[in-house]
Amino acid sequence: MDLTSLIPHFGGVLWTLVAFVVALSVIVAIHEYGHYIVGKWSGIYAEVFSLGFGPVLFSRVDRHGTKWQFAALPFGGYVKFRGDGDPSSASTDTEALAGMTEEQRRSTMAGAPLWARTATVAAGPIFNFILSIVIFTGVFMMRGEVADPLTVGELRTLPVAQELRSDDTVLAIEGRTPPSFEDGVAYDEFLKSLPVAPQLTYTVDRDGARIDVAGPYVLPPIATQIVPRSAAGDIGMRPGDVITAIDGQEIFAFAQLKDSVESSAGAPLDIAVWRDGEILDMTLTPRRVDEPQPDNSFQTFYRIGIVGGMAFEPATQSLGFGAALWGGVEQVGAIMQGSISGLWHMVTGRISSCNLSGPIGIAETSGDMASQGTASFIWFIAVLSTAVGLLNLFPVPVLDGGHLVFYAYEAVSGRPPSDKALRVLMSIGLTVILGLMVFALSNDIFCP
Repeated sequence: MDLTSLIPHFGGVLWTLVAFVVALSVIVAIHEYGHYIVGKWSGIYAEVFSLGFGPVLFSRVDRHGTKWQFAALPFGGYVKFRGDGDPSSASTDTEALAGMTEEQRRSTMAGAPLWARTATVAAGPIFNFILSIVIFTGVFMMRGEVADPLTVGELRTLPVAQELRSDDTVLAIEGRTPPSFEDGVAYDEFLKSLPVAPQLTYTVDRDGARIDVAGPYVLPPIATQIVPRSAAGDIGMRPGDVITAIDGQEIFAFAQLKDSVESSAGAPLDIAVWRDGEILDMTLTPRRVDEPQPDNSFQTFYRIGIVGGMAFEPATQSLGFGAALWGGVEQVGAIMQGSISGLWHMVTGRISSCNLSGPIGIAETSGDMASQGTASFIWFIAVLSTAVGLLNLFPVPVLDGGHLVFYAYEAVSGRPPSDKALRVLMSIGLTVILGLMVFALSNDIFCP
């Protein structure tokens, strides 16, 4: 075997691992900082703030006596508060508490008021959601919104004649006036009314003059983005690739590609891909995918994993902070709703359990998104941060949500659960989490 042939593969694995560690470290740092800072505000003293587990690589003690450290295994982190018996705050160091003054006990998790403990535990997931909202808000503000009227921004490279220019204002396409992007229904009807042809006639305003020019079909079969761990990604398709033919049949529109894929029933498709002036022949096998619907149900489709786009990047206009912030909040809400709905449908057997990814799948997605650019990677961090925050709110002992359930019991009954009950519940919770991790890992290995 030529060992040099392994270098590209190893490089891909290394890149995937680095991207995964970076994404996870950012999310864990924000999560644990939420616990730390709200605990501090609530009068609970943190002895250790650790990124990672295992042997300590680097540490320093701040002026308040908290030890900040990086450990060798960068797959998590923790905050150890005064009086905790372990980093998860699942047990209490009773011997240490016995020797404390009343004031010192107040600075421990066990001795703090119920409101302080609740706020400290809830802060981790909440900070994950805040991180996601901040990222989504920033992305929406940078992207802006599509200008009205429709204006040509950056032109895409396509295998057809392109007479459009940047800053052209599109007045009509094939004599039909494009509606506002805000009116999604009207815009869909407008696109359906256009003839499917390699070139269309655009009426544009160019420097004050109304002229007709030739341009590509509005939604050509171009891949503006490759979905991680998809059929298209597996055969090496890249953003910017244009599919020009399927099984020898020439296509001009993304809708034609979509129809061919969905009607394939998973059979392999021979496709011609235009890339930088060259035609590449590839074989693509669509995969079954369960997709959420507006009514929170799921429907199964065949997909290849490419995201389409217009023949040109539409020019944008600035988006106000309020609108961007609301968009960020809505995005986080949509991810949470979709995650809960998807999990419920998997549990009830309505969709495949292969929709649940484990650490390998998440790592591969991290690498794929990082390969597609900084913006895609940052967006992925925001999505993953929301998922981590939501997961931690599940009412499972050892997770933050489990602690919150214990605090709710204490608020109602006037006393915390017994130590024996806590030990049993924590053991059950740990078993559930480990079982879920093994199941997700098996999905990464055995699911198609």
